[in-house]
Amino acid sequence: MPKPLVLASGSEIRAEMLRRAGLSVAVMPARLDEDSVKQGMLAEDAAPRDIADLLAEMKAAKVAGKRPDALVLGCDQVLDFEGALLSKPESPEAAVAQLSEMSGKRHKLLSACVAFDDGKPVWRHVGVVTLSMRVLSPDYIEDYVARNWPSIRHSVGAYKLEEEGSRLFTTISGDYFTVLGLPLLPLLNWLAIRGEIAT
Repeated sequence: MPKPLVLASGSEIRAEMLRRAGLSVAVMPARLDEDSVKQGMLAEDAAPRDIADLLAEMKAAKVAGKRPDALVLGCDQVLDFEGALLSKPESPEAAVAQLSEMSGKRHKLLSACVAFDDGKPVWRHVGVVTLSMRVLSPDYIEDYVARNWPSIRHSVGAYKLEEEGSRLFTTISGDYFTVLGLPLLPLLNWLAIRGEIAT
């Protein structure tokens, strides 16, 4: 019998992706001081991939302790820009500065997912997408941020690909779901192999 599925994330987009894929999912955001974890790992020269993976695991572990009956999914996404980890912009000015720096260059989005069962990690995956940003004029960047700030303020990279952010890029190499913050297809494949979903 399939186990209840719990998402250890407050991301509405991740929950919506799972529900649109036909899954019933409960949402229990994990309380975690992500900045402290990131700073600690960066001080140890950890790779962005490892940071995303650890944060996803810590979120899943925190909720798995409260829901041992469930399959708990922890998720995290980081942006790797020329070896530096970019965070969500704290102000419109920070968003403008970030986009100006990324203009005309490539960066990577890494979306990690770790599944816990019976209090232990049983599956993990880090999806990677490479995005090439077109050269953007300073005026366009300013206008873009002004128009979209309420939406992009919660997005790593200061853009949402599912909105006007699609205009910022020339090419994207990788999976669309991964850009949105969840390696959905690998997760669904694993759930099917486990017999948690019908195929």
